[in-house]
Amino acid sequence: MKLSAYIEGIGLLGPGLNDWPSSQAILGGQQAYQALKTLLPPPALLPAAERRRSGAIVKLTLATGLEAIAAAGLNAADLPSVFSSSGGDGENCHAICEMLASDDRQISPTRFHNSVHNAAAGYWSIATGAMTSSSVLCAFDACFGAGLLETLTQVVVDNTRSVLLACDTAYPEPLYSARPIPDAFGIALVLAPQRSAQALAQITVSLTDANANPLEDAALENLRCAIPAARGLPLLRAIALRQAQRVVLDYLDSARLAVDITLC
Repeated sequence: MKLSAYIEGIGLLGPGLNDWPSSQAILGGQQAYQALKTLLPPPALLPAAERRRSGAIVKLTLATGLEAIAAAGLNAADLPSVFSSSGGDGENCHAICEMLASDDRQISPTRFHNSVHNAAAGYWSIATGAMTSSSVLCAFDACFGAGLLETLTQVVVDNTRSVLLACDTAYPEPLYSARPIPDAFGIALVLAPQRSAQALAQITVSLTDANANPLEDAALENLRCAIPAARGLPLLRAIALRQAQRVVLDYLDSARLAVDITLC
């Protein structure tokens, strides 16, 4: 079975990748990549109280999602959304574990409500005013592939646009030793069922047993392998190069995703 949709907008934020426009030259090999720490912008759309309570994954999803939607010329309030992460907010999980391991085991209400896996989706709704459906996935190393399949399914079945927000945040020690995600990284894609003036490329996705495509740049390949949400980088590289091609993305141990890209 194949699923097909059009990419209308892209959002990108990660180590040394500050947004989609400035990252295209890096992904295309025209500019050297430097793995600088991810800088998360403040979530300006949130009211002051929610802005103070928001964690890294909220800032990350808002930054990438709003970038993709603005590039597509759309209103975030109108779009269904799919949030996909390997494990949610690593920093908040670390802080709660520290409290539970201390003599004072009183967890703050803010820490508690940020611990649920759909916290980013809730903050997104507050910031954008979106009352549309929102799906929240947790898929460990398969988070980008699972999110892409879920978003494509919604686009095809419901014949409507949807936005994918695949994001991961770092785990501090000692959790890092068990789950070594070194930094925050996010990709957002606005997908549409029909071609429009904003369309960048058409993608057709199917399952395959072929090996995933590595990135030629060693530092970018390290990033792709280190953070689950970054498994989508070969797709973005093909679009940055303006190349119609097939790329194979990591998904499950038993299956990968073959993505046929046709430029618009």
